[in-house]
Amino acid sequence: MCQQYTMFKNLPDTFVKIPLIVFPSLLCSRACHRVQEFKSPGRIHGRTASDIKCTLAGRGGGGEEPRHFFPKEAVESGTHLDPSLKEVAYNPTYETMFAPEFGPMNPFKTQQMAAPRNMLSGYVEPAHVNDFMFEQQRRTFSTYGYALDPSVDTHQAFSNSYIGAVDEAEKNKGLTVFESGHKKSEKRKKVKGGDAGEIDTFLGPWAKYVDEKDVAKPSEEEQKELDEITAKRQKKGRNEDEAPAEEKTILHVKDMYDYQGRSYLHVPQDVGINLRSADSPDKCYLPKKQIHIWSGHTKGVSAIRLFPCSGHLLLSSSMDCKIKLWEVYGERRCIRTFIGHSKAVRDICFNNSGTQFLSAAYDRYLKLWDSETGQCISRFTNRKVPYCVKFNPDEDKQSLFVAGMSDKKIVQWDIRTGEVVQEYDRHLGAVNTITFVDENRRFVSTSDDKSLRVWEWDIPVDFKYIAEPSMHSMPAVTLSPNGKWLACQSMDNQILIFGAQNRFRLNKKKVFKGHMVAGYACQVDFSPDMSYVVSGDADGKLNIWDWKTTKLYHRIKAHDKVCISALWHPHETSKVITCGWDGQIKLWD
Repeated sequence: MCQQYTMFKNLPDTFVKIPLIVFPSLLCSRACHRVQEFKSPGRIHGRTASDIKCTLAGRGGGGEEPRHFFPKEAVESGTHLDPSLKEVAYNPTYETMFAPEFGPMNPFKTQQMAAPRNMLSGYVEPAHVNDFMFEQQRRTFSTYGYALDPSVDTHQAFSNSYIGAVDEAEKNKGLTVFESGHKKSEKRKKVKGGDAGEIDTFLGPWAKYVDEKDVAKPSEEEQKELDEITAKRQKKGRNEDEAPAEEKTILHVKDMYDYQGRSYLHVPQDVGINLRSADSPDKCYLPKKQIHIWSGHTKGVSAIRLFPCSGHLLLSSSMDCKIKLWEVYGERRCIRTFIGHSKAVRDICFNNSGTQFLSAAYDRYLKLWDSETGQCISRFTNRKVPYCVKFNPDEDKQSLFVAGMSDKKIVQWDIRTGEVVQEYDRHLGAVNTITFVDENRRFVSTSDDKSLRVWEWDIPVDFKYIAEPSMHSMPAVTLSPNGKWLACQSMDNQILIFGAQNRFRLNKKKVFKGHMVAGYACQVDFSPDMSYVVSGDADGKLNIWDWKTTKLYHRIKAHDKVCISALWHPHETSKVITCGWDGQIKLWD
């Protein structure tokens, strides 16, 4: 049984706008509704409001009289908002804004889906934004922490019109990042300079400022740091000022001289080969087996050098701070030990006759020794670590030698005076090698700065500078027997060949690969007939390449640790001497 309800009663003859009101409890399957809008005061489509009735039919109890009521609250509270309105005369609530346009609330819609929208992603309406003003306020907010409230008229500049740090806005008087604030710079006062008539007391424009301090005293923390730095420097200075280690020598053979009064420096003639000959062997062969081991060093061997020309003696330096002289032929004994360095010996070099040699060590000293007596003749230092040392090979310049130092310089000393006579200061890193070329008129140096420089003797300006982006540091360089090529051990695991005459160009056809030397200054050498190139590597192996084809011909496991140097005997066809960081020196044939 349906009941009828009268919606309107006693409507006033004034402008009334009645929105749609939905009563979910009154709706049923047969419910219907009508919505009428009064478009003129007191009349709707030519009829008065009293003539209008909106009837809702629904199910309910029977026999009751219909009730008439008018929902004033609908207009006053704004329970429904027409989405087509452009202006609203009241402030609608959140529930009103998000209420459905028709029917009850859909319980399956999310809050975002229930909001009014005119496109898939939201509600879009045209607006004009001044790019400059927007960027100005954005930067002001990120810099100062405040910005103009966009909902307030921008012409009204008072504290409430800002959002964010309002106190800061009042302090800066609404200053933006595009405006420069007024800086009040007070002029510093100077000490009164006295009367210009008195010369002694008149200061004039040179007078000090009143608040000027002559001495800036460090804070307590800064003073502690300065004290620590000073203490370290003093300690370092004390270490450097320590006296050089005492030099002494040990002779390991019974007699220095034979029955004819000849010392061990005399070149033997009964070894089956002419060691005095200037000619090299016609044909060299690959070494295949180990024939002798020289043991005596307690730590790794850093360098080995054969006696000049003859090669009948072998000089070795070690990390145990000692230098030893060995026989290459005969009983192959250790003849003499030279002791005089307090730290590891880095490099050694004979003079032309072999009667003297230089040693460079990490104790910052270069020492000149007598090969026969073992006496230390003189010592040289400039308080820097020498990395390499070389005598000038010219006969008339045997009193001069050069050393590559850790302070990026090449220093030239005179043995007779013990003074530095020249400095070659152009490298950007520690100097690793020095090699004389072009009949000893020039020398080539390599450095940690990954460059190769060529110098004229006694001229401290390099006339040739070789540095490519692809180049690596080359800590070991050897001149070929014919004097035409320089073999450079590169830190990218290859041996590069440079021309040693005129242009010093890289020979791209001669690149020797196949060994691992990155991080180690493994010495390279040539066979006397220029048919082979030999080098050690980080794995302790002896590698032998063919000079013409650059193919790796032979590889021998020579040492347990790094094989740091390999020398091919200048008069032998297949004898190679190697040394390693296992403390042993080996002879291969």
